[in-house]
Amino acid sequence: MNDYYLLGRSGLRVSRLALGTMNFGLDGFHAPYGKTEDESAAIFHRYLESGGNFVDTADFYTAGESERILGRLIAKAGVRDRIVLTSKFTNTTDPGNPNAGGNGRKHLIRALDDTLRRLDTDYLDLYLLHTWDRITPAEEVVQTLDELVRKGTIRYAGLSDVPAWYAARAQSYAEAHGLAPMVTVQLPYSLVDRGIEAEFPAMAQSLGMGLTAWSPIGGGLLTGKYRRGADGAEGEGRFSTSAGARPVSDRQWAVVDALRDVAAGLDRSMAQVAVNWVATRPAVASVIVGASSPAQLDTTLASLDFVLPDDARQRLDEAGAPDHGGPYAMFTPRYQSWIVSPGLKVGDKPASYSPPTLNY
Repeated sequence: MNDYYLLGRSGLRVSRLALGTMNFGLDGFHAPYGKTEDESAAIFHRYLESGGNFVDTADFYTAGESERILGRLIAKAGVRDRIVLTSKFTNTTDPGNPNAGGNGRKHLIRALDDTLRRLDTDYLDLYLLHTWDRITPAEEVVQTLDELVRKGTIRYAGLSDVPAWYAARAQSYAEAHGLAPMVTVQLPYSLVDRGIEAEFPAMAQSLGMGLTAWSPIGGGLLTGKYRRGADGAEGEGRFSTSAGARPVSDRQWAVVDALRDVAAGLDRSMAQVAVNWVATRPAVASVIVGASSPAQLDTTLASLDFVLPDDARQRLDEAGAPDHGGPYAMFTPRYQSWIVSPGLKVGDKPASYSPPTLNY
């Protein structure tokens, strides 16, 4: 997997598939899916052996155990300079303290200090706001992240799970004031969750932020382990009706059916095709993938070893096409004909074009 993209409009080179470590550890909210330190080590080392360099965690994952385990694994392997180590802040780690959560300056700096201690490192390569808190102004977040970049405790800054307008405000403010830019926006994206397409890809491309996609297999729905039953999804996992999950919609089942057919035709697993589709979408720089074992990780890492044929891509695109509604329905070729009369050629200037030189 020696294939790297620049992250946004930066010089930071990251693997096209990032290792998500939300399941490293057995504590906290993510404990039901957690792995022991030995199990986590096997997954981590397999990722490194494959050539991967982009590792993602957060202070909230397994109540801080993900960071502690990663810190020990990185130190033991002696790979701190090799990897792009990413963590995130927002969620509270002290429910009794009103300033121990959110995105304000006080919590942001405290959260970073705690993360560096747990990871046993003196800097992060990439630090992200984890979730929009609906309170903290983008300006305060950008100013604080810029101070941390200048201090050297983080190398790059970014955002995760924020509205497009908030990301655009943050980046525009950084540009206008010469502050450290946001190099990425981390968002959920899959064949069954395409809500970001209305705004984020175009915003990211225009403002120099590479998208980092999480949950590319739709929380497991796109792995093929579920079947449509009389009462809902049948199979072991979070979408199972027996587990009390929300019903899978007809549209989602249509995507699963199309994905199953495409994967069979390519002799690939459904999960591989789902990850490949996300990784090759506009503005996507990297896709975060998790694993429950080295063998599962090997299968996922092979997701970029093939090219989706045009007809297969078209079928997947159409099966999961979102209905964004107004005003986005107006931004289509059909409506463009109302703006510029058909037959008139209006578009970008050719590469050879240059404006006339003005001599004073």
